[in-house]
Amino acid sequence: MTTRLQRAAEWLLAQHRRKRGFRGFPAASAPRDLAEAYAVQDRFVALKARDCGKPVGWKIALSNPAMQAMVGLDAPIAGRLLRRQVVGGPASVRAADYCRLLIEFEIAVELGAALQAPEGHVFTPDEVARAVAAVRPAFELVDDRRADYATLHAHGLQLVADNAWNEGAILGERRTDWQSLDLGGIRGEVRIDGALEGVGHGSDLMGHPMQALSWIATHANGRGQPMRPGQWVILGTLVTSRFPVGGQRIDFELEGFAPLVLDVR
Repeated sequence: MTTRLQRAAEWLLAQHRRKRGFRGFPAASAPRDLAEAYAVQDRFVALKARDCGKPVGWKIALSNPAMQAMVGLDAPIAGRLLRRQVVGGPASVRAADYCRLLIEFEIAVELGAALQAPEGHVFTPDEVARAVAAVRPAFELVDDRRADYATLHAHGLQLVADNAWNEGAILGERRTDWQSLDLGGIRGEVRIDGALEGVGHGSDLMGHPMQALSWIATHANGRGQPMRPGQWVILGTLVTSRFPVGGQRIDFELEGFAPLVLDVR
């Protein structure tokens, strides 16, 4: 099985390097269940880390039931952030560097303490909140590799193995006084070339950002990879994801923070 899962990870890496469109695994190496999909993800991330740096954080995807159903799963999924793909804003990207670039609009938390517990422990929102050192707005850079969303329900395990499509994050203003903010009610607005494109709130993240963090902290601990101080976690998009095109300026205005700006070339 180890050889089969390693082959799957190497196949994924080759697909990315050649900018191949998203498609199903070869039958001989496809993960057969969620545990195997995460095992492939671990191997894929280890291979990718040679170019992109070691893992420095986590992401959550599919945080609402509608998105889960679209890919044939019944829970959120997790992925890793890699050091050289996490930068501060403002920033710019080239759309041509991706098969098909997708931008998400997130709340990022920086951990000031470990979230480690005995196997089987379920973290509460209060527990994880005590470990948060800072909060920032963030863009997530995603490459869906021109996936056909009409057939994605058959490839949920592949989305897990493919590190939930993460290709980086851009972090905005850092606030250590985040406890003064109403994270559940916080409002986020997205503007593209100055025009309002979407609005969301912290409550869109599984009811509250700390609820989302408790889910992914429990998940990471259960995989034997507990979260560490200094790691970043992005908690899902507040506003519907957007496919940008070259020449656009995207502003993410999270209440209480300076706007985060991304120029797409």
